[in-house]
Amino acid sequence: MTTRKKNSTYSRNEASLTECDLSYAINQIGGRWKLQLLSMLANGKCRFSELKTAFSLITERMLTLQLRSLERDGLVKRTVYAEVPARVEYELTEMAIELMPILQQLSEWGNRQRKIVK
Repeated sequence: MTTRKKNSTYSRNEASLTECDLSYAINQIGGRWKLQLLSMLANGKCRFSELKTAFSLITERMLTLQLRSLERDGLVKRTVYAEVPARVEYELTEMAIELMPILQQLSEWGNRQRKIVK
């Protein structure tokens, strides 16, 4: 896998865009599966297999990548238990819990707009 040049146009644009607080926030939760994962985890801790079952269309690789990204961004906490077989649980962090009412409002707005457009 190649790395992106730090001086590329894409890297410079990305750095410029994330200086905006709203763009930064959208970048944290943007992605095909992140909002759905956050929504599922809002109901409580989940194991990887539970998430995989709930989102049957996502590949294991993509699920892993999205969870790692959410963990890296401080929205999801991953807990590994020293058991055989290993047990891993995911849960929302305080930062993500603080975000949930905002996402709920955004969801309600989307519901209203979808009805208007139809």
